[in-house]
This record gives sequence, C-alpha cells and structure tokens, in this order.
Amino acid sequence: MKLIPLASPNITDKAIDSVVSVLRSGMLVQGKFVNQLEYDICSYLDVSYCAAVSNGTASLHLALVTLGLGPEDEVILPALSYTATANVVELVGATPIFVDVNQDFTINVLLIEEKVTDKTKVIMPVHEFGIAADMDAILNIAERHNLWVLEDAACALGSKYKGRYCGTLGDFGSFSLHPRKAITSGEGGLVVTNNAIFDKKVRILRNHGIEPEVQPMEFSEAGFNYRLTDFQSALVLDQLASLDDIIAKRNDLAAIYYQELKSDHFRLPIVPNYAFSNWQTFQIVLNDQKTRNSLKDHLLKNNIQSNYGAQCIPEVKFFKNKYQLDSSNKFPNAFEAYNQGLAIPLYEKLTEEDINYISDCVNDFFKRNGE
Repeated sequence: MKLIPLASPNITDKAIDSVVSVLRSGMLVQGKFVNQLEYDICSYLDVSYCAAVSNGTASLHLALVTLGLGPEDEVILPALSYTATANVVELVGATPIFVDVNQDFTINVLLIEEKVTDKTKVIMPVHEFGIAADMDAILNIAERHNLWVLEDAACALGSKYKGRYCGTLGDFGSFSLHPRKAITSGEGGLVVTNNAIFDKKVRILRNHGIEPEVQPMEFSEAGFNYRLTDFQSALVLDQLASLDDIIAKRNDLAAIYYQELKSDHFRLPIVPNYAFSNWQTFQIVLNDQKTRNSLKDHLLKNNIQSNYGAQCIPEVKFFKNKYQLDSSNKFPNAFEAYNQGLAIPLYEKLTEEDINYISDCVNDFFKRNGE
C-alpha cells in the first residue's frame, strides 16, 4: 500500500499554471497576486486589512513590533503551541508568561487573570490545531486590564468562534500558509486587523521600513524583509477559492474518525460547542508516552505517517534553560499533550477508505497488545 503522509497540500493544475505565468512575467515579488490575495482574504474573513508576509512567524513578529513591545513587557500565551508563538516574544525582548491549556488544547481562560501584572501588554491566544480559544472570555479580560489581543490563528484559517472567523476578533490576527495548513503558499503568512494605523505600520515594517506609495522612496522605520512573493500568492489563491469545500471535506473525514476510533487508551480531540474547526490537525492523546511512541511505530509499519503535535513550550531546551519551569506541575495539560499526543492524517485528499484504514490500524494496535 502507498504511504499515507501526515499532510499533503492539494495543488491543482490551475494553481501550477498561475505560478508559471508569474515566473514568466518577471514580476516575482509583491505584484498583482499579492494584492489579490490580500483583497480576497479581507473579503473571506470580513476584515478591513490584510498584509501578506513571508511566513506565520513573521506575521506574529510584525504585530508585536507594531504594538511597541519590548523589554520589561510581558505577553500571556498558552504553554502548548509551536515554539514560534513564544519565540517572537523573545525576539522583541519581552517575556512570555505561560498559562496551561484545557483538554481542547486552547488556553485555560480561568488561569489568565492571575497572570496579569502591571507589565502585561498582550494576551496571545492560540487556536491550536484549528480549535477556537474562548475569545469572549479573553476579550473581557483584555478590556478590564487595557491589554492588546493578538490571535495566533496560524492553524485556524476558516475556523470559527461563535460564527465569527478566528483571527478577526482581537486587535491582530496572524495566519500561516505553511504546507501543513488548510491552504498553502509553501511558506507564507497573513496579518489581519481592523485598525488602519496598525495595518500601515505592518506594511512599512515588512518592506525594509519603506513607506508605501510615497515618492521619492522614504525609509521611515528600521524594517524587515518579510515580503511574500507573487508566485507564492498565485499558488495559494486557487486554494483559497476552495477553502470552504476543503474544510467541509475535512469535517466529513473527522466525523468518520469519531465513529471508528475506539479505545479507552486514548482521548479524541475535544471541540467546544462555540467552536467550528477547520481540522488542520487531528490529534489524539494517549494514556502514556510509551504507548504513543509504540503506536507511531506501528502506524509507520503500516505505511501511515503520524507525528507529535505542538510543544509544551516551557519544556523545550531554550525555554526550560531560561525559565526553569516545572512543566509537569505548572502546565499538566500542555505537558500531557506534548508527551502523549499524536497527530494522525486528516486532509481533503484522503478518502473515506483511507480514514477507515487508519482507524483500523489504530484499533488493531490495541487489540494486538491485549488492550
């Protein structure tokens, strides 16, 4: 049987033709396809401004720089995410303040307020694996303490919170277009906001500090080279037009997993009633790390790729050495998801037969081990 990869972007002939047309045009960076992508994202999300950038990490970094974060400032964020969420806080000189997650992998809002100090400037919720964080509670806390909200929606393009798109509820939303996301430009990111001043500064910062549409050219900031290419934008535009269909297919396949996967030795993903997931990742959590690792090996022997999900960030080498936090006690849910979680394939190119085969292999593992 052919290998079933963990993820596989759906690149159509139309998208490839669009990329080729850009390459032949010679206009490779920030041309009409970048402009079209930004326009289409605004229309899709019903948000005022979008700036396309080189990757999702860049989009988070630009948002924090735009908000003026620096030394002596603190950012509250979940202990479970990809390390980029905390890396950007370090890169602006601020301090990440970690909060444990719920069993749905999103920040535990009941633990946020006790972390707020006079140094706190931003709450950065993460819509992990495409599952929406409890934004009403987060926004209420932010309003009471006069804090910014930066949504890390890297995994969540098309996901919703109470009918509104993730990434559009805070002061900033950040998305990734990495190949493991619902749609991809290879590498790429999106910064969205409803604040015109924020958007203007992001656009200046992403392009070496050059003020757009000002002649003669003027450098008004010490900026970055965080531009997205035109051929990357052309690649993702075709997928964006099909995003709702992509998410619908992923939801149909996820429903099969819920029906077919059966064991007392792992927990299926939990999606709160207020959330609609794009199913960027389907992560199960095993009862112990040894079983997780053995199941991963078993799946690979049956031509199924799987992988560990997000990190318990305070537990990875850099943050553990710097902050010396006891993750197993301070962040037990994040620690469990990191050490016992396993992402299994879920994307629109899979068939029902594929999902049934994966489910059978998972169930067979526990039968063979007498569990």
